[in-house]
Amino acid sequence: MPTHLFLSAGAGPDSASRSIHAIVAFAIALFLFASPSASRAQDSSKATEADSAAIKQTFTEFYESFSHHDAHATAMTFAEDGDFTNMRGIHRHGRTEIETWFANLFKGNLKASNRTDTVRSIRFFSPQVATVDADTIITGTKSADGSEVPPRKGLMIVTMTKQNGRWLISVFHEAEFPAPPPAATNGSANRPAN
Repeated sequence: MPTHLFLSAGAGPDSASRSIHAIVAFAIALFLFASPSASRAQDSSKATEADSAAIKQTFTEFYESFSHHDAHATAMTFAEDGDFTNMRGIHRHGRTEIETWFANLFKGNLKASNRTDTVRSIRFFSPQVATVDADTIITGTKSADGSEVPPRKGLMIVTMTKQNGRWLISVFHEAEFPAPPPAATNGSANRPAN
């Protein structure tokens, strides 16, 4: 290709130098814009870790208060307008009703109970809203005749909200897993079901 056509197309030494400068400037700009978003992602990850720890702490406060039969402290893990639904489907709304409910239980069939909740998963929907699944084990429950009920296992499904910097239970549902079938006797375990 003739030199005059190459130069007239704007691809001379000065043009090449300008192109290199433009590419370098673009790369620097890209780096500068990408760095804050990477930093924001790291900050978000740290916030999520801190919030996850705070949520687990609320769960610990809930089951420890429950195990100490402290209705007020148990209710304080709920939002003021929180909803509680137990394993039998009984519903209470608001911290005051929830506290009254637990106070009655702790005087009755749960007066010797212990509870442990282990967080299984946390899913954030926003920086202030998360859902949590937790495995539940309750021991020491008494039946109406005063005999001890076998350990009760279930799943807690909770929506939590961050209010004034604290994670609280807003919606609480728990489901009890069915009791295992009784042990088979006289070799009936090997017989086919009819």
